[in-house]
Amino acid sequence: MSIAVLGAGCFWCVETIFLQLHGVNEIISGYTGGHTKNPTYKDICSGKTGHVEVCKILFDTKIITYEDILKLFWEIHDPTTLNKQGSDIGTQYRSAIFYTSNKQKDIAIKYKEELNANNKFTNAIVTELTKLEEFYVGE
Repeated sequence: MSIAVLGAGCFWCVETIFLQLHGVNEIISGYTGGHTKNPTYKDICSGKTGHVEVCKILFDTKIITYEDILKLFWEIHDPTTLNKQGSDIGTQYRSAIFYTSNKQKDIAIKYKEELNANNKFTNAIVTELTKLEEFYVGE
């Protein structure tokens, strides 16, 4: 089992989409990327904790790859808008990939660079790439 941790707006919306993928065994909605210990949803919504709403996706690499997970990630949200997805506005909704290994980091960087080079989006991708540190399960 492998883990992908992604922020693409409201975690409930992201969770619903990724649960449909064959090979995804579990998704845990939560928060990461901030400086406050044990944040709550209310804390996150204040915009003062630095956290992102994310989904921790547990997937079977015999069935689906990390690249497949990222392909859907890039398709389900606008990675060119800073701190905004649809009508959700705030730093907690920023586009983010929290990698768990150098291999994941390299794959994400390469994918992002290819999308920018091929002008997949009108504007440049602003998706944050950060090493996963603390993950807090959402309420």
